[in-house]
Amino acid sequence: LSCDDLVAFHAANVGVYDALRKGSATCASLMVPAPWAKHAVMNYNGDDIGVHLTVNSEHEMYRWGPLTYAPSLQSGEGGFPRTIDDLWEHADSAEVLRECRAQIERALAWGIDVSHLAPHLTSITLRPEFFDVYLELAVEFKLPIRLPSTISADAAGFPFRQLAADEGIVFPDHFDHDWRTGSRERVLTALASLQPGVTEIHVQPSIDTAEVRALGEVAVGWIDDLALATSDELRNAVTASGAVLIGYRALRDAMRVG
Repeated sequence: LSCDDLVAFHAANVGVYDALRKGSATCASLMVPAPWAKHAVMNYNGDDIGVHLTVNSEHEMYRWGPLTYAPSLQSGEGGFPRTIDDLWEHADSAEVLRECRAQIERALAWGIDVSHLAPHLTSITLRPEFFDVYLELAVEFKLPIRLPSTISADAAGFPFRQLAADEGIVFPDHFDHDWRTGSRERVLTALASLQPGVTEIHVQPSIDTAEVRALGEVAVGWIDDLALATSDELRNAVTASGAVLIGYRALRDAMRVG
């Protein structure tokens, strides 16, 4: 059970750590360029944390941008492009590689025991020239990655899962997510219908604050994700499913010993 967007907001930092430490969540991914990064790092306590490779900034009223000099990753309104289409139209793959490597190196320099890589908004997963960046960094840092499981190689236009497997990179067998806000029904349904293998189920927990509410109705689902992640309802659903909870660190350690 993974939590995305650690560092995006103060409310997300508190919510994600609560989900990990008080709830059923097992891992999270940290958006190194986002504004609340240092707060998340100061509150880090050995949690199972990966790097949420970030080259988009999707919120109109709340912006973040690259760590490196990367003109092709700057939008006209400041910060990263808001949409994946805009990113794909303008981004230079060499700048994407340099920026993403800098994000991983910054997390390591901060003392994060990085457990995996997961792209923000799948921005570098389904475009071949950017997937090459993703895979190169996974090999370089010996880290497992998140990959879609509901998109075929034919639909993507290239065999992204096979390419990762050929390089010895580990990834979950199934990835259950929906980028729309709110996860309760989806998560409980996923737990009731698990398939053999490793399944990553995605949530985006946040505490309820004026800051996060200012972003609009999208915050309502994030707040409920925290309520779900820390609920007896979810604990009981996990127990009933027969699943064993793990995080990405287990996959990383298995990958590194072959």
